[in-house]
Amino acid sequence: MVAGETSGDLLAGLLLAGLRRRWPDLYSAGIGGPKMAAHGFEAWWPHDKLAVRGYVEVLRHYRELSSIRRQLGDRLLQQRPDAFIGVDAPDFNLGLENRLKREGLKTIHFVSPSIWAWRSKRVHKIGEAVDHVLCLFPFEPALYEQHGIAASYVGHPLADAIPLEPPRAASRAALGLADEGEVVALLPGSRRSEVEQIAPRLLAAAALMQAERPRLRFLLPVVPGLRPLVEPMVRTHAAGVRVELLDGRSHEALAACDLVLVASGTATLEAALFKRPMVITYAMNSLSWQIMKRMQLQPWVGLPNILLEEFVVPELLQQQATPRRIADAGLRWLDDPQACRTLAERFSGLHQRLRCNMAEAATRVIEDVIA
Repeated sequence: MVAGETSGDLLAGLLLAGLRRRWPDLYSAGIGGPKMAAHGFEAWWPHDKLAVRGYVEVLRHYRELSSIRRQLGDRLLQQRPDAFIGVDAPDFNLGLENRLKREGLKTIHFVSPSIWAWRSKRVHKIGEAVDHVLCLFPFEPALYEQHGIAASYVGHPLADAIPLEPPRAASRAALGLADEGEVVALLPGSRRSEVEQIAPRLLAAAALMQAERPRLRFLLPVVPGLRPLVEPMVRTHAAGVRVELLDGRSHEALAACDLVLVASGTATLEAALFKRPMVITYAMNSLSWQIMKRMQLQPWVGLPNILLEEFVVPELLQQQATPRRIADAGLRWLDDPQACRTLAERFSGLHQRLRCNMAEAATRVIEDVIA
């Protein structure tokens, strides 16, 4: 298996739980993180090696990533496992899967690349590289069927893992927060490059929000290893603001909060499954942004908006992602409880649709592919 960054490690860990229930003696190895290791996964390289996003950023790490992929492919072709499962990270995994498939190994890609959102021509590359695609969203298999690619909808593992009713009181107690009082979660992403671009904007927005609502409190879950990067940012951009840094614990923060300021990515879906209003933001290297923007196929970037096919939550991207605009969008949610309740109802319906016992469904498909 290969999973890149924190969200891939989380998804792969949930999948491995189902695989281990089916095959208690399963051996799994490759590239992964602590969530996978908890299910016996042997990481030959750590998952954060792949935590790079954007064309310019990838070019800076291309030599190292290419070397890792070549070494991993050599090792897998020598050991010849029953199956290879690439978890997201398509720019790394699809090339590796193509090589393995040509040499007769079964290849499965877990998490469909967003061919419905951008870079639709990748579907042909996917067909050449994989035997089966495990899809998280119900509309995806039909897109692959049009191109003769085997794909199955298995539901979203986060919809299984996150309770239908968020444990707000328990999470507040665990974090030492009072039942009353408004709390805002700041989620600037899991990659270093994301945090560098987005965290200063969210922290500056937090300072503006607290100036208008002095009783606000802020929670900022920090990915392991990035605390030394984030702490100086808090002092620079949110001096005197009540920002509590958490070591991980993002789900507790989402359950405990009243509002989320969040970088576009898997965390936006997590916030939706916790039924929280949010402001989605994103910023990256300007050249990478121009390249990606030209390939965009839909008007939405955030997963909640894509899945509901509507701007149910605001998106502030690149030049629009100023602290003032982020703060104002967040304050509008806090000033409109009825809008928050209506949004929570829509997110509840989305949660029900995505809840399919992913680990069990995916395990059945993987067993069929191997057989």
